[in-house]
Amino acid sequence: MNDLGRYGLWVPQRIWPDDPDAVAEAAREVEGLGFSAIWVGGSPDDDLALAEAILGATGSLMVGTSIVDIWTSDGDRLAASHARIRDRFPGRFYLGIGSGHAPTAESRGQSYTKPLSRLRELLVGPLASVPVDERMIAALGPKTLETAAELTAGALPYLMPPAHTEQARRILGDATLLVPEQKVFLGTDAAAARAGARRALKMYLGLPNYTRQLAKFGLDESDLAGDGSDRFIDSAVAWGDAAAVRAGVDAHLAAGADHVAVQVLVADGMPPSLPRDEWRQLAGVLGLMS
Repeated sequence: MNDLGRYGLWVPQRIWPDDPDAVAEAAREVEGLGFSAIWVGGSPDDDLALAEAILGATGSLMVGTSIVDIWTSDGDRLAASHARIRDRFPGRFYLGIGSGHAPTAESRGQSYTKPLSRLRELLVGPLASVPVDERMIAALGPKTLETAAELTAGALPYLMPPAHTEQARRILGDATLLVPEQKVFLGTDAAAARAGARRALKMYLGLPNYTRQLAKFGLDESDLAGDGSDRFIDSAVAWGDAAAVRAGVDAHLAAGADHVAVQVLVADGMPPSLPRDEWRQLAGVLGLMS
């Protein structure tokens, strides 16, 4: 695989435009700004069409999914999509999969399956054709991190602090990729930063798979109740001047990450469309345009 570099962008599929030319233009700009990867988030489709379009528009940019939802995607179709992309763009794509927000068995019309069991079933079953060094999994807890080291190229933690990154590196060992996601807000107005962050993060405070992990790293029940405390917000989102934002991102690298997938938030929370102005500003903050 090509070098991932230090910084990539985490961008949900839903905010990418439908126009292929607009996708290509944005992808080329990201590459030109000096980011080394785009991580397509928010449960991208298992046809992997958006990832393929980004790869087709760029020359060296790495692309990964972070993550394809194992409950809503078809393993055989996903494997075929990966094979198509691998043939066209060898060494430039990571297939990231994960359990996301696992639905109830009743809503799936299926008997209950533990998320980690389902992950392992896919990795040794339909996705066995995907080379180990080209697949990754969303991993928070120790058992899932151990599975990442055993069966994949690496782990894709989401919404976790640098202290989790440090713990994850110890569990994964040195040979496994570790790519945490980190949210940033580019601004020094505390009220605006925290308001935007709360809009983006409130949904996660109702999801035990996240809150159980966050509680292990210096947060308590009061921090994770309601809209979240300032302490939670400030631990989850790097905001402030350029030095503060870069320090928040680089803390993951210092803790053992190989690469950080940076997600930009805006005053309204999750941006409704590609935040290209903010990406340009972020490239400067991270020293990519010097």
